[in-house]
Amino acid sequence: MEHAIKSVEYDRPQGLTCGIGQAWAKVPDAPSREEKHELKERIRALLIREKAVLVAHYYVDAELQELADETGGCVADSLEMARFGRDHSAQTLIVAGVRFMGETAKILSPEKRVLMPDLDATCSLDLGCPADEFSAFCDAHPDRTVVVYANTSAAVKARADWMVTSSIGLEIVAELHARGEKILWAPDRHLGGYIQKKTGADMLSWQGSCLVHDEFKGVELDLLRAEYPDAKILVHPESPEAVVALADVVGSTTQLIDAAVRLDAKRFIVATDLGILHKMRLAAPGKEFIEAPTAGNSATCKSCAHCPWMAMNGLANLVAVLERGHNEIFVDPAIAARARLPIDRMLDFAARHKKRVQASGDLGKDVSLFSNVGAA
Repeated sequence: MEHAIKSVEYDRPQGLTCGIGQAWAKVPDAPSREEKHELKERIRALLIREKAVLVAHYYVDAELQELADETGGCVADSLEMARFGRDHSAQTLIVAGVRFMGETAKILSPEKRVLMPDLDATCSLDLGCPADEFSAFCDAHPDRTVVVYANTSAAVKARADWMVTSSIGLEIVAELHARGEKILWAPDRHLGGYIQKKTGADMLSWQGSCLVHDEFKGVELDLLRAEYPDAKILVHPESPEAVVALADVVGSTTQLIDAAVRLDAKRFIVATDLGILHKMRLAAPGKEFIEAPTAGNSATCKSCAHCPWMAMNGLANLVAVLERGHNEIFVDPAIAARARLPIDRMLDFAARHKKRVQASGDLGKDVSLFSNVGAA
């Protein structure tokens, strides 16, 4: 099937500086309402036939999220997707997301078949952190503990001491800092800067960024807040510092959904991929959700708050992968074994705390996490 191709610019770090890389993304066709209905029915039948389960990220289109929920699958962040797949009885996992998510699922479930609607669906953070260059960066700083974000390739994870998600990165870095360890962080400079500011840790950061979150603009967000003074602002920490500074809550995708439910507010401005709005509206009916600005006087919209690679997941290519069994994820066993170590280290950290370790985004509530670990 032929698709239109969209050119995509992304941050391409070169050492501690940042250049611009060029990538591409397919622009999927939009099926009609009747076609959507037919495709969904075929997918339901094929999932049963293949004894497969669908796991989808919060950022993929609403139809895929609905299908995952309706067929006993999972809609979640990247790590929970992989954990759900590991613990589910299905031997075939269909991962609707981007490639590093499929790799993580395979690392945690090496005995299972992991398929994706489109293996070309990638991530600017992954693209901007090639394993060989990152490994050389680590070799140049051997005295530092290597902590990488989940949004990286299996090969980059294999070079790390720790993997973290946005929901637990603060706590892990805080503990490492308390032990006197210096951190080499990758790949997102905004998330790294947020964690460094909160913990006071000595952090040397790779200079990557998420092309969606990097577009949110403090100037336009401040203007939008003036227009809606009663709105609470929900911000993902991959966003620039000026945007984070305006937030009522800073957190991972799951934390932002939780905040939309629990906060006593009727209106929210949301600075993360607009795909999350589907789950927010389901979880908090009757509340209004407004997209944070990615364009305006200080910017030209490039992603328009929706990842072009997440958008490559669609009903048609989901049908195709179930019918043909193609687009399987493979990870070199030696790399997978090494990459699993930092993932398991993070999971063990969470288990030791006997709960899902998540900062609320409210520093006043979370201050105990950072006692005796420097400025917060």
